[in-house]
Amino acid sequence: MKKMGWKELPPGAINPWPGNFMEVKTGTFRGGLKPVFHAEHCIHCLFCWVYCPDNAIIVEDGKMKGINYDYCKGCGICTVECPTDPKSLTMEKEEQKL
Repeated sequence: MKKMGWKELPPGAINPWPGNFMEVKTGTFRGGLKPVFHAEHCIHCLFCWVYCPDNAIIVEDGKMKGINYDYCKGCGICTVECPTDPKSLTMEKEEQKL
C-alpha cells in the first residue's frame, strides 16, 4: 500500500482503509525503551495481555510466550500491571537502529 501525501488524503483525515492495522507496524514508535520478558518469574496471570493497548503480548495455550515488538510501542503498561516480584516484564533500553 502506497503512503499518501497530504494532498492525496481525504478531507478530515478519514482513514479510507479501516482495519488496516496489520499493515502498520506500530513498534517503530518506541522511544528507546522496550519491555523484556523474564519467563522464569512469570506466573501466566495474563495481566500484561489484558492491559496491553497494542495486542503485542504473545499468548499460546493460555501462557505468556513473549512480546511482538512489531506492534509494541513501549508504553510500559505491561510492566506496571505485572504482579510478580521480581517482575516478569521490565523496561530496558533498546539499541537504536540507524
